[in-house]
Amino acid sequence: MKITSIQMNSTNDKDINLTSASDLAEAAIKADKPDLIAFPEMMAFYGGTIADRKESAENIPEGRTTEFLSTLAKKHGVFIHGGSFYEKGGDNKVYNTTVAFNRDGEVIATYRKIHLFDITTPDGKDYKESDTVIAGSDIVTYQADDITIGCSICYDMRFAELYLKLAAAGAQVIMLPAAFTLQTGKDHWDTLIRARAIETQCYAVAPAQWGAYPDGAGGTRETWGHSMIVDPWGLVVARSSYGTGWASANIDVDYLNRIRTDVPVASHRRIGS
Repeated sequence: MKITSIQMNSTNDKDINLTSASDLAEAAIKADKPDLIAFPEMMAFYGGTIADRKESAENIPEGRTTEFLSTLAKKHGVFIHGGSFYEKGGDNKVYNTTVAFNRDGEVIATYRKIHLFDITTPDGKDYKESDTVIAGSDIVTYQADDITIGCSICYDMRFAELYLKLAAAGAQVIMLPAAFTLQTGKDHWDTLIRARAIETQCYAVAPAQWGAYPDGAGGTRETWGHSMIVDPWGLVVARSSYGTGWASANIDVDYLNRIRTDVPVASHRRIGS
């Protein structure tokens, strides 16, 4: 299986974002012929005010972004991992939700982000995702051909226990779509993704947002980008740098199984097993 990780610069204009997603996917399909395309977190709408974010939320599966991704999957006969976008929730809040599609454009998985980004970055900026978003609770995997794929979103990657549960559920590839801040990304992005791959002995696929987006207060904030695919030994096998684009890599199950046989960490685990 070949997987393509798409890097975007989404803003608070859904029309432009979905057009960009389509253009990038079409170019990647033409160039690399992937079996699965993975988009970043907040691929359909990013930034703006709290009211803007809530207004952008959609029902699933009836919403515009779900329909867009379904059509793209069916048109090209590829699996789509829909990064994430806002799903309508209760209590005047939303979910940060991934939707995955099979080659026929059918929904095969829905994952709601579990760990919410409520922090202050080193430059003093506050990020309070819980002001808008309801946390999910379910551990989610799905099948793409013969590959088992585990779901996570951005800030989730700081919580190793989620990934150990995904590995225990049979994951061979773990998705980490993200909109990582510039401040945290420059120091932690590579280390966290490689750690998640090494500890689970899975491929880690991390499509990311890159560049500036509107903060809803007349200014901008910056995302780190550097989308990547990491193999089960922790080596970066594909990477995007600056700007929009994509990176592709083949998933080698024989190589994955050999690593798990030679270094059988799953069978050696004594804590939390």
